[in-house]
Amino acid sequence: MTRSGRRAGWGGTKEAILKAAREVFHYQGYAGATMRAIAAGAGVDPALIHHYFDNKRSLFVAAMHLPVDPDRIVQVLTGGDRARLGETLVGLFFSAWESPGADPFIAVLRSAMTHEDAAAMLRDMVSEEVIGPVAAALEVDHAQLRTSLVGAHMAGLAMMRYIIQLEPLASADPDLLVEAVGPAVQRYLTEPLWD
Repeated sequence: MTRSGRRAGWGGTKEAILKAAREVFHYQGYAGATMRAIAAGAGVDPALIHHYFDNKRSLFVAAMHLPVDPDRIVQVLTGGDRARLGETLVGLFFSAWESPGADPFIAVLRSAMTHEDAAAMLRDMVSEEVIGPVAAALEVDHAQLRTSLVGAHMAGLAMMRYIIQLEPLASADPDLLVEAVGPAVQRYLTEPLWD
């Protein structure tokens, strides 16, 4: 039986929750992970997880060291200037990936390239927490295809710049890349996909 509240005499409750979350997300994927399973792994009551994390998404972001919260991406794509969505999104992408805290996420992305479990976890999280909400809010034709194209473009950019380190892309100024990539992302989001 899982005990309620904090562990007696131990101040590492949040760290234990994060460690358990990483394991549960790894073995059960994002969609299959439950707060109950994570709480059981940490040896705490499920209600205690909500003391530290608002929801499963925020726990995933913290446990997997994501450089940007998916909520922020959804806000940018649904609440900004529609004529500049591509540029804004690519700018957000680079600010997240260029931050000092991005190294653990690079490891997650690298792992997703070689391990199906890691790929499924990332795919489930992106589908449920980014593509689904953005597609629903965009109010354009083929919204899910459009957001999937954006995701593919951004994932390819991340792979080539940060993991494969293809030059001159790897050392290019991020502001120049925002100018170069922003229009393509804008087209995916708001312009006709076919003639």
